[in-house]
Amino acid sequence: MKAQQPSVPGLDIIDHSIEVPLNWSQPDSGKTIEVFFREVCQPGNRDSELPLLVFLQGGPGGKSPRPTSAGPGWLLEAIKHFRVILPDQRGTGRSSRITGETMAAFADPEQGADYLACFNTHAIVADLEHIRQQVYGGVRWHSLGQSYGGFLTLSYLSSAPQGLEKCYITGGIPGLTPDADEVYRLTWRRVQRKMSAFVARYPEDGQTLNAIADYIARHQPTLPNGDPLTIPRLQSLGLLLGMGDGFERLHWLLEEAFNDDSQQSLNHHFLCDVMALTGFDENPLYAALHEHIYASPDTICDWAAERQRLQLPEFSPSHRPLQLGGEMIHPWMFDEISVLKPFRDAVHCLAQRRLAKPFYDPQQLAANEVPVAALIYFDDMYVDASLSLASAEAIGNLQYWVTNEYEHDGLRQDPSVFTRLMAMIEEA
Repeated sequence: MKAQQPSVPGLDIIDHSIEVPLNWSQPDSGKTIEVFFREVCQPGNRDSELPLLVFLQGGPGGKSPRPTSAGPGWLLEAIKHFRVILPDQRGTGRSSRITGETMAAFADPEQGADYLACFNTHAIVADLEHIRQQVYGGVRWHSLGQSYGGFLTLSYLSSAPQGLEKCYITGGIPGLTPDADEVYRLTWRRVQRKMSAFVARYPEDGQTLNAIADYIARHQPTLPNGDPLTIPRLQSLGLLLGMGDGFERLHWLLEEAFNDDSQQSLNHHFLCDVMALTGFDENPLYAALHEHIYASPDTICDWAAERQRLQLPEFSPSHRPLQLGGEMIHPWMFDEISVLKPFRDAVHCLAQRRLAKPFYDPQQLAANEVPVAALIYFDDMYVDASLSLASAEAIGNLQYWVTNEYEHDGLRQDPSVFTRLMAMIEEA
């Protein structure tokens, strides 16, 4: 294992990198990857006996946040009580990051799909358990799972509950028997409600979106990197609408869409922002594995989000008023977005695969003894509250708090969210 000690004012940090099997079902194959994780505590506490808190980042395909003296706020709160572990999930950040070059090396799409499958929920949990045992002497740790990090938490509780002391979840309780079609049926309707609320707040932006879509249809513009700016790519800006500041971010983006009131040309800065927001340069694995987090031994995902969209004509690119989408991943993305093109054939193969083993064990979770406190965002655009509530009722020793005070990023917006979750368990 390798370790370094970067300097950040107000934080004591140690960076670690550890070798793990590429495929945990074949640990002796000789094929390995590196998993990076960062240890953070308050200055002067490096040698103190603090409980461990591992942060499970959202995603899939997300690396842990990079700490600064200004935050994230929840981290500054957490290090008052814990030594915090920030792992980059395998395939992201500094953990043997998967890139287009990685995937282009696979001549056989099935081999590429095999490789991508090694980066799923089961593997991430196995990495965490390996780190806990090999680096921290098997000490049980607390976990904080945001969004997909909550999915990881439930998989961890299903397969290795002995590793967990207490668990905190924010905006991340999935259905325990995943059904991708059900997930996206619900998701499209939630996105539609968010879009209606956005246009009610900013009526002129609905007109601007229509004008941009009409311009795209007439002129077939390209983004600065050469990718086509299509109406479906414009619609994918709806991903912003589920965050606390998302309405405003989209509003200010649209404010400068055209160079002038004649609406005869799109602003270069607008095109740059659209390219960055919808291009997956930072997290291509998010697109490649997104639907796979809803896979099961019984069903294949097979582009469920696109299949459900085709049943909703109001989301057609030709429909006016134009409706935006959400976090859905579509086949066209792997044809049109430069970063994703090398993933295309492998992702199509993966979309046809069932899981060998489910991510969650409902019986184990029903008998769970590890204390869990969860926050469910009632208006969450990404993780359906009704599915979360049904699962929460089926998990033993889990307390939950439901609120519409926050959007999906409540933990980032307000550090007191974490404080309250800790108190829920302490007061139980």
